[in-house]
Amino acid sequence: MEEQKLRSVPVLPWMRSPVDFSLFEECPLDLLPFLDSRLKVPLHNMGISSLFPVQVAVWQETIGPGDFERDLCINSPTGSGKTLAYALPIVQKLSTRAVKCLRALVVLPTRDLAIQVKEVFAAIAPAVGLSVGLAVGQSSIADEISELIKRPKLEAGICYDPEDFSLELQSSVDILVATPGRLMDHINSTKGFTLEHLCYLVVDETDRLLREAYQSWLPTVLRLTRSSDESFYPCASNYLPPAFNSLKTIRRFGVERGFKGKPSPRLMKMVLSATLTQDPSKLAQLDLHHPLFLTTGKRRYQLPEKLESYKLVCESKLKPMYLVALLQNIGEEKSIVFTSSVESTHRLCTLLNFFGDLQIKIKEYSGLQRQSVRSKTLKAFREGEIQVLVSSDAMTRGMDVEGVRNVINYDIPAYIKTYVHRAGRTARAGQSGRCFTLLREDEVRRLKKMLQKADNKCCPAYSIPSSSIESLHVIYTSALEKLKETVELETSRKRKIGFKSSRERKGNKTNHSKE
Repeated sequence: MEEQKLRSVPVLPWMRSPVDFSLFEECPLDLLPFLDSRLKVPLHNMGISSLFPVQVAVWQETIGPGDFERDLCINSPTGSGKTLAYALPIVQKLSTRAVKCLRALVVLPTRDLAIQVKEVFAAIAPAVGLSVGLAVGQSSIADEISELIKRPKLEAGICYDPEDFSLELQSSVDILVATPGRLMDHINSTKGFTLEHLCYLVVDETDRLLREAYQSWLPTVLRLTRSSDESFYPCASNYLPPAFNSLKTIRRFGVERGFKGKPSPRLMKMVLSATLTQDPSKLAQLDLHHPLFLTTGKRRYQLPEKLESYKLVCESKLKPMYLVALLQNIGEEKSIVFTSSVESTHRLCTLLNFFGDLQIKIKEYSGLQRQSVRSKTLKAFREGEIQVLVSSDAMTRGMDVEGVRNVINYDIPAYIKTYVHRAGRTARAGQSGRCFTLLREDEVRRLKKMLQKADNKCCPAYSIPSSSIESLHVIYTSALEKLKETVELETSRKRKIGFKSSRERKGNKTNHSKE
């Protein structure tokens, strides 16, 4: 039945014969061909001594014999090292040309993920004289502009025509990591901001970025780069190494005759996701050039190799107590609890913190919070000051927090795609991890069918002793009462703020009418 469903989905011809990067072996940095020696120190400082299979495969297709002849579509499990897979070759490529202009753009769907990716680039780029910028709306647009655009130096005593300044404006960064909305802000209103020299475009978390329009950022970027000066694009023959014998070559041949080894005046693209879409109409938006598909195995949905999945069956009204008992069993291990919405996240976190002295520090992480609050919470979680994050799906995509041992689905995800991204917060980079899902009896079959899509047929029940649940009844009743009072207080406060804002708006209208 599953095979019939898979056959009914149209698959693009180039996706039918992918490069299986699971056939590659890890490669120590000292044996990686053509790696710029200046990059070894920052990589070692990051704790990286060898590249993972997906990183080796991408290196071969960009720095090795592939030499970016084709755009790359990468479907790789969470925690497999996708960020460094594209960051390292892009930094190495750009380091060969001493030109200060914006030549690489990385687009991501959320601020937190963009900040994380920027940190990876910033760790290695300065070693080869490159600078990295961030455009995510974390600070004011004026502050971002001052970081991204270099202003001309003005000599004292000389009168200047303000219109001439725009001719002197130039990029202060070689690489920009951005979210779509803020990227469009700069395209539309920032003087001196241009994509005319862009060589590389990375679309990370592609399926999400293609699903939402984000002010038509993609067609805008493609339109602006099509009219680029071709002289800025690297020629394949200039960079193609004489040999690439140190790596095992597992490539798909058959590039169109007349294309190989010739200059490539085009925007070179890499698109990546743990759940890459196969929808031809969505992929067509990317305008890919002879795309090469890199994936692992035959399944579209891949869970981390060392992930253990468990189900925890309970009644809905008892679910908070089962969660508390589970957290007590887990102890101080770093864990993320996922809910179905930002509202549920807030209420669940508030409730858990009314459960007396759990000896566990629990914090909320959701889209309801300001960016500064989220960043502070994430930092504390990374440093071990917080043991448990209760999160909405704002945390599911790509976020990398070292040492997360457990993921808990308080609410069962609606789709296997969401399960894959949630579970991928643990068992990263070859480490082991566990994913628990709290279920009603009537949801067990649904979880089983969902996991079959990821070829996971083993999801044993996790047992919580009934005595553990019974011991929590009294404190749970008290916690519910406190939660009710808190929610009523918050609702009342919001109404007052809303009423005040309404009166201010009316007052402003009255003042305007008098003027």
